[in-house]
Amino acid sequence: MISLAGKSVLITGGSRGIGRATALMAARAGADVGITYHSKQAEAEQVAKEVRSLGRRAFVGGGDLGDPAVVERIFRELKAAFGGLDHFVANAGMRPAEDVPLGGLTLARWRSTLAQNLDSAFLTTRAALGLLRPGGSVVLVSSTAGQRGESFHADYAATKGAMISMTKSLCIEYAPGIRVNCVAPGWVDTDLSASAFVDGGKERIAAAIPMKRVPVSEDIAGPILFLLSDLARHVTGEVLNVNGGSVLCG
Repeated sequence: MISLAGKSVLITGGSRGIGRATALMAARAGADVGITYHSKQAEAEQVAKEVRSLGRRAFVGGGDLGDPAVVERIFRELKAAFGGLDHFVANAGMRPAEDVPLGGLTLARWRSTLAQNLDSAFLTTRAALGLLRPGGSVVLVSSTAGQRGESFHADYAATKGAMISMTKSLCIEYAPGIRVNCVAPGWVDTDLSASAFVDGGKERIAAAIPMKRVPVSEDIAGPILFLLSDLARHVTGEVLNVNGGSVLCG
């Protein structure tokens, strides 16, 4: 029932993980798909190849999304390629692997995490809203860390909490023409979580989730696609929790 036929979507951080799964799912639903990457150009081009094999147009833009000049270039190229935009997914981001208490958190790491997660979300969402056609939608990819915090990762949790607040702000600013929603995944089996999965970590995490499994990227991509689609046409300002029941916050 979900159809994005005749629509175009841009997904940041689309070379792997949740972004890749969302890009391919959107293409199967009929959308032309643009993705961005930070450094993994070969992986991004492979995603674009798969999108084209499904009969859809693909766009690839690379660079540091925390840099305003890079974002301006990517969206200029996107406009030339697609003409405009119907949907946008702010997925790009990172989670520092090292556990650090606030007392040991350096200003360099704090600023790096904010640049890669929050600055990039701000810059790309602002640019996307300038291209979105009426009836379009935005989905910001946050995290359970933005809802309950995450010890020894205060920088990461702060950026994800800010994305939830951005969702609540923008859904009012851009209604009724544009819907703005958020997904908040828990643990997901992606490269971002790899450091926590070693030495039996994945099994321990799965045991603590009521659904008793660590989801794969497609488990997050599906809810994102729902929020982009007309099935969610009266849903805006919502935070959709996709965590297997591990954080019951709404």
